[in-house]
Amino acid sequence: MLFFTRLILRLIRVSNIFVFGAAAVFIFSTSLLAYRLEPDTFETLFNALWWVMTTVTTVGYGDFYPRTTAGKWLGMFLFIFGVSLLSITISKVIDALLVYQRKKEAGKLQYHGQNHFVIIAWSKHAELAILEILNTDPSAEVVLIDSAEKTPLTHDRVHYVQGNPVQEATLVMANLAKARAVFIFADEVTENHTVIRDTAFIDGKTLLVATAIERNYQHVHTIVEVKDEGNIRNFQHVKVDEFILGNETISHLAVRSAFNPGASKILSQLLTRRDEGDLFQINKNPQWTTYRDAFDDLLKQGATLIADGDNLGINQRLDDKIPDQAQLFVICDKAAYERLVSRRGSR
Repeated sequence: MLFFTRLILRLIRVSNIFVFGAAAVFIFSTSLLAYRLEPDTFETLFNALWWVMTTVTTVGYGDFYPRTTAGKWLGMFLFIFGVSLLSITISKVIDALLVYQRKKEAGKLQYHGQNHFVIIAWSKHAELAILEILNTDPSAEVVLIDSAEKTPLTHDRVHYVQGNPVQEATLVMANLAKARAVFIFADEVTENHTVIRDTAFIDGKTLLVATAIERNYQHVHTIVEVKDEGNIRNFQHVKVDEFILGNETISHLAVRSAFNPGASKILSQLLTRRDEGDLFQINKNPQWTTYRDAFDDLLKQGATLIADGDNLGINQRLDDKIPDQAQLFVICDKAAYERLVSRRGSR
């Protein structure tokens, strides 16, 4: 008995792979031995396996049981050793699941998906962006990179990576190479949980992250939040596709609402996911030659053409030809957008 106790204690300390392998070998070998000892009782090897499994997990069902002395000795051996081995195996499985969950919450697991969104630096703006992504696309997954010891947001489609986004290893953990887009939000908190007030320092941290991403991930669409519009020129040597002016955007929106009551409601509707209307991007239809062709055709489909890329003045040049690589933005509901993407040339 002391031998079995010591053996069990050793099994508890060994690796999970060894325990799982030992359990599989034990079950198969005892099943084979039971069939060899009493072939008339069990008739098939599967019946012997069934008896072994019911013996080590319960007390058996009585449909099969050994009749010889050797078979009964094997049954007692299974009671003493098999139940203990199976209990250790189950505890190892539970422990592995707990370790996996702890590592996931601590941001220590690598993300292996693709076409996902990467969010860098946790903040209220980052939280709102994540929720908007999840609500906009039910299949979208998000990888959050931050220095917090534990994930600040628990969601089935949000994967947390703890680390410094300036370091290549952290970006590899987030599988940034296969990401759809990366958002770099302004990080106003230091490692000592001190809030930074200097916008130049905040944007400087953002610039370091953007530079690290630009080295190896130029193909990933990059969106950067800056605190001071004057600092955008410092990003000229770094590939940044779009800039977001956090605090200034809110201030401008407040002023526009004062001079034009109701303007904030329209802009808020475009910035959030609504059934009445949303902003979508489509490609040029081969049947369109000028912006007027596109405008008239889209209007018939229930969509309003408002811009080509960042150019909002296409209503003043409706007779101009549409470039083949034009990025046309329309306002419509989801049903109208789905009709548009089903047509050739739309996205």
